Amino acid sequence: MCMIISELDGYHLVNAPVNRRCQPKRPIIHIHRLHRRRRLSNEANQKARKMGELKRKMEMKNLKLYMKNQCIMQENEKLRMKALLLHQENKALLSLLQNVPYSHTSKN
Repeated sequence: MCMIISELDGYHLVNAPVNRRCQPKRPIIHIHRLHRRRRLSNEANQKARKMGELKRKMEMKNLKLYMKNQCIMQENEKLRMKALLLHQENKALLSLLQNVPYSHTSKN
């Protein structure tokens, strides 16, 4: 607490260190805390920016992989249809082959 010099009596005026009583002790700590808080806030902002960039990159990668996956699934469906048609054709040809009488002729 800062005391005004006119309020002090002679004893206190001589024996009390006025400079120490008038200067608050906490501003150095508050300034230190304020600097620390600002530094931590700046670090948090930088970390948030980096996380935002990383999130955007991951979303782009995810989108590219999704599109690639869609293409692969479409190609897979086309191949499955081709395989089904080939299987049906194979069955039809096999049934035709089984209906043809087998004639075994040897040339001796």
